[in-house]
Amino acid sequence: MSLIKKIRDSKFLKDGAALISGNVWAQGIAFAAYLILTRLFSREDIGIYNIFFSYIEVLVIVSTCKYEMAVVVCDSERESVAVSRIALRINTIVSVALLTVILILALLPRTGVPLPFPVFNTSGSFGVAMLIPPMVFFCGTSRVYTALLNRRKDFKPIAFSEAIGSTSGVMAKLLFGLPRLADSLLHTVGLPLGTVIGKAASNVNLRLRLHKEDIPHDISKGERRAAAFKHRNFPLFTLPKELVNSLSYNLPFLWLAQYADKAEVGLFALALTFTFRPVNIFNTAFEKLLYVRIAQKTRAGESIKKEIFHFVKYLNLAAIPLFAIVFCFADTIFGILFGGKWAGCGYYVRCLIPWTFISLTSTSLLFIANVFSRQRTEFFFYLLLFALRAGAVLTGVLSGNFRLAILLFSIAGAVVSMAILAWCLRLVSLFEAKTFHSEDNLD
Repeated sequence: MSLIKKIRDSKFLKDGAALISGNVWAQGIAFAAYLILTRLFSREDIGIYNIFFSYIEVLVIVSTCKYEMAVVVCDSERESVAVSRIALRINTIVSVALLTVILILALLPRTGVPLPFPVFNTSGSFGVAMLIPPMVFFCGTSRVYTALLNRRKDFKPIAFSEAIGSTSGVMAKLLFGLPRLADSLLHTVGLPLGTVIGKAASNVNLRLRLHKEDIPHDISKGERRAAAFKHRNFPLFTLPKELVNSLSYNLPFLWLAQYADKAEVGLFALALTFTFRPVNIFNTAFEKLLYVRIAQKTRAGESIKKEIFHFVKYLNLAAIPLFAIVFCFADTIFGILFGGKWAGCGYYVRCLIPWTFISLTSTSLLFIANVFSRQRTEFFFYLLLFALRAGAVLTGVLSGNFRLAILLFSIAGAVVSMAILAWCLRLVSLFEAKTFHSEDNLD
């Protein structure tokens, strides 16, 4: 049965609509807010904020050791709860450790040597740095709570929490960006602080929803240990893979930005945000929905090939005209939407479009590696990607050419994303051949 026929199934349609609607609202209100935020905050502010968020994206991977991804594939309800408790405890320990390290760095006597985190060396640096631990904590717990609800196919609370988080975060950012606060600490930390507030609100809503679920509370220490050992591939292979991938993705902010004009970093940051933001709406929703669906079907020995291949086909057919329009008119679109000072985003958008287009499909199907326990092979793809991206950034550092570095960085992402997509589809074909000993007609 094709994907189109599957979508007509009411349950699939409702689940997909719930997830996508939450993402559409969250991303939509964030987009609308940026129409104002880009006029309240400078390009330098946007650049510093994206440097801050790059550190969050890297650290949150370590904070749960990726155990939250095991929740969906656990064989029993008790096992899934045991894994989630492991992830929550690790997240708390990592968050406290981060707070301790940041306090120590802040109290160290200044030697004139730039500290690893750029905002330590700018006005209001301590306030921004202190927001890292709570942001990591809330992101980690939200991922675990979302995984528990996702396993139960309780998608509406996930969508509702995303909407709450985005709305409250945007309201806080707009408040802190008011012109009368321009010279205050609240303005300096306004963008990251608003994000923390939004994530905290989302976290609270998820937690309240889980209180209504019938979740076992008598999980023993032995059950937690057994679950941790059984799903050790996630910290052993998925964590390094995700960490390497996140580090390589954020290299322009973690490394290259140290040698570039922060206003130029801000242009790239806005282009990256609004090139990938629409893609993330669908990636997040389809990954959550398909992960559970495909995992269940493979455990039951059912066919998945036609569904996956039709997903790829129709998604790309729908995306081609949209990406073509953005590629051709990027300067005009960004200049009109965000103000004349952001028209320079067009160069970066055109660099990113090929990579974004391929990742629209490849990122949605990354869960296939987890379904077939092929995290080790997937890790090698990301090692290659890290090497290519590091080379691109190093080229930019040595040449002093930020734009060249971003072009090479984007080409590396596109090439490896294509390789990952081909590999995921190959895994699906191998599963079908092994399970059914025959090739399906994909026409």
